[in-house]
Amino acid sequence: MEVINTILVHLINWIEHVITLFGPSGVAMLMAIESCNIPLPSEAVLPFAGYIVSKGEMNFHVAAFASAIGCVLGSLPSYYIGYFGGRTFVEKYGKYFLVSHKDLEDADKWVEKYGDWAFFLCRMLPVVRTFISLPAGILRAKKRFFFTFTFLGSLVWSYVLIYVGVKMGQNMDAFKHIWHKFDALIIGIFFVLGCMYVYKHFKHLKES
Repeated sequence: MEVINTILVHLINWIEHVITLFGPSGVAMLMAIESCNIPLPSEAVLPFAGYIVSKGEMNFHVAAFASAIGCVLGSLPSYYIGYFGGRTFVEKYGKYFLVSHKDLEDADKWVEKYGDWAFFLCRMLPVVRTFISLPAGILRAKKRFFFTFTFLGSLVWSYVLIYVGVKMGQNMDAFKHIWHKFDALIIGIFFVLGCMYVYKHFKHLKES
């Protein structure tokens, strides 16, 4: 448990350091990393951006727009890998981008069900928001629709999570008290959920 706590603290400190040092550019960079299929969840990044906003060191709207722009920039590589590589290439080499057949199938179902609107909806959903770019490229979705919906969906997602961070920052004393009282339980829950996600995801990658 102590090891997990240390890892979480270092990750949190690094995210906060990047955002504090680079401001909105740091938010955009971290969100671009997340959108490139690298496991740096926005659920960890954006609340800390909100915390910085609560301290008056960043504008709320600027942070949200920087986040959405970062998502679009980070989606470019995945989109064009799918666009030029095609489904065969992605199915063969997708695991090197941490994308499994299951990820592609899930994204395909969303696109089949909702069409271009899937790009908007999926940007407001954990996990699947990261992998929707590859199917969009494979399907050669019109760039103006894909990137517009990516931006708008990411903007909504960003506003919500940054707002959560603002509220946490404004009530930090209460949150510190709760965290101190239930820190082991909270860390344990995050650890179990994280292990379940990693296990399932890499299991799908292994089966690909």
